[in-house]
Amino acid sequence: MTLGAAVLGSGGAGGLAAEVAELTKGGEHRPGVVLMGLGLYSRGELAPAFEHTKVCRLAGVITGSRDKGLKWSRHYGFPERNIWSYDSMHEIAGNPDVDIVYVVTPNGLHAEHTVKAALAGKHVICEKPMANTVAECDAMLSACARANVQLSIGYRLHYDRYHIELDRLAREKDFGTLARLSGEHSWTFRSRAWRIEKSLSGGGPLMDVGIYVIQAACRAAMAQPVAITARELPKTRPELFNEVEETIEWTMEFPGGVTCEASSSYNRDANNFRAEGARGWIRFDPAYAYRGIEVETSRGRLSYPAVPQQALHMDDFASCILTGRKTPVSGLMGRDHMVVIEAIYKSAAEGGRRIVLPAA
Repeated sequence: MTLGAAVLGSGGAGGLAAEVAELTKGGEHRPGVVLMGLGLYSRGELAPAFEHTKVCRLAGVITGSRDKGLKWSRHYGFPERNIWSYDSMHEIAGNPDVDIVYVVTPNGLHAEHTVKAALAGKHVICEKPMANTVAECDAMLSACARANVQLSIGYRLHYDRYHIELDRLAREKDFGTLARLSGEHSWTFRSRAWRIEKSLSGGGPLMDVGIYVIQAACRAAMAQPVAITARELPKTRPELFNEVEETIEWTMEFPGGVTCEASSSYNRDANNFRAEGARGWIRFDPAYAYRGIEVETSRGRLSYPAVPQQALHMDDFASCILTGRKTPVSGLMGRDHMVVIEAIYKSAAEGGRRIVLPAA
């Protein structure tokens, strides 16, 4: 059982308190996390999440700006010696304060930075998408296996109560097999940034936020897709999206006749997912938010207490390190999703040809 499942399955903080007490009794070491890359997600979500962690702690940063690192040191209370640059990060190898490196750099740097962290003997959380290509995922998995460290992907929704309910519905079939799935994650991209530079992003909205639809569909289907068809829509702003797609639509076929109609765009706003079976349905809107997820079902509206998704993820990974348990959001899962993404791009590039995915 994951820490998130322990908390949420028990109905509240009592489950968390019991598991945390067991993990940290006797003043045992709290795994230290180093954030690598201090952009918007680190500043706005991950750093504040440490106010809610019980098992792990913020131990330092890896940044391209020494001045920024010093500000973080003063604000969050870690020693200045725990500020590294990208060139000096190998020095974390001998630092007992550091157990986990959380890679929060652009997608195109994930493989390089994950491999470096593994070579330093540190466990790794890597933001999604795992990398730009399946080949890069394989290199990351190999490096972590050789170093005997765990690799987790930043799939925070694995710890969200509403998405855990989707898992339960899929498993227990309250609504029957969830056979008709659909979802979209889109937002309006207005100015040039690394997310539309293919070398750094790997692609456009599919890589950035469309991956959330893939994850939700795989959870609802309890399987990987067996085939993909896709098409890229004509660009309305080709001068901005000259390297990546602006809007893409795709169909995922799963075992047993389950299908998912999905889309992702940088030219409109949408955040939803729906799963329907013969006896009922569940709809998320918004579906993938950090907070404020709303869910309706054919039986009525769901209402669960908000949870700190990122804190639960980091604490669960820290508990994996302390106990030897394997992370439920592993690099293998990240690789599986990159296989799907590569197939989507391949189908779109080949005029919508149906791409059969290799058996898992």
